Amino acid sequence: MTLFLQYLINGILAGSLYALLALAIVLIYKSTRVFNFALGEMMTMGAFILYMFMATFHLPVWMSMLLTIISCLIIGLLIERLALRPLIGQPLLAAIMATLALSLIFRGIVLFVWGSPTISYTTKFLPAGASFVGELFFSKELLYTFLISLTVFILMTIFFKFTKTGLFMRATAEGHDVAQASGINVEKVFGFTWAIAALIAAAGGILLGSRFGLGIGTLPLVAIKAFPAVFFGGLESIKGAIIGGLTVGILESFVGGYIDPKFSEITPYVILLVVLLFLPEGLFGLKRIERI
Repeated sequence: MTLFLQYLINGILAGSLYALLALAIVLIYKSTRVFNFALGEMMTMGAFILYMFMATFHLPVWMSMLLTIISCLIIGLLIERLALRPLIGQPLLAAIMATLALSLIFRGIVLFVWGSPTISYTTKFLPAGASFVGELFFSKELLYTFLISLTVFILMTIFFKFTKTGLFMRATAEGHDVAQASGINVEKVFGFTWAIAALIAAAGGILLGSRFGLGIGTLPLVAIKAFPAVFFGGLESIKGAIIGGLTVGILESFVGGYIDPKFSEITPYVILLVVLLFLPEGLFGLKRIERI
């Protein structure tokens, strides 16, 4: 029983990061109907920007964090304004291909500026070691990742429910035409959504980079695990992003613990395949019925 609880705890703590990254995907899809394939490179870019302010410009941690937040918000706005807004009215495939192009552009920028070797932050953000509760132990890094992810979800829930911009984003997610008819500037909502998503992606990249180091070959691969979480919970559901991320993390932990750690790496993609085959709309996604 102790071993079961240990795997469960590890899965929940690791799955919180998948849920955070899934949230960035869901926000964009809800508002713009575009699936963002550049998530991994966006989070990598944000993580390296923080490294630049700390290691290259030797700024204090708090100032580096503040400038990284501002930079990521600007990057998100520029992505929407320069790459996605001109494609409004074009086939959906064009927007999807644009996100794929963005992922390669960001990858190229990171390789050009910082190269391919894995590097580490000059300052550790997350405490190392473990805390023990009886026979169970908690990785402090994973525990803080869980708490930060939980804080982001709480703040986003408050934002959506109690702010005018959040209300506009919810209205836009229900239907672009209806939102425009209500006087909402849909293009501004799109830009704001991309900015928030870029910031959330960067937060995920920083948390991962603090644990595993910064590398163009590692961070995007972890981000891909958020895709099964999104499809499992439903592309349009923030609640589904949370449940999907935790589910993927728990199953990955159980498979790695009870079967083989090597199999844990393919567990998220097995989940993705099963969901697409048997529950394509996800747990909380919308099932659309169209008349022909």
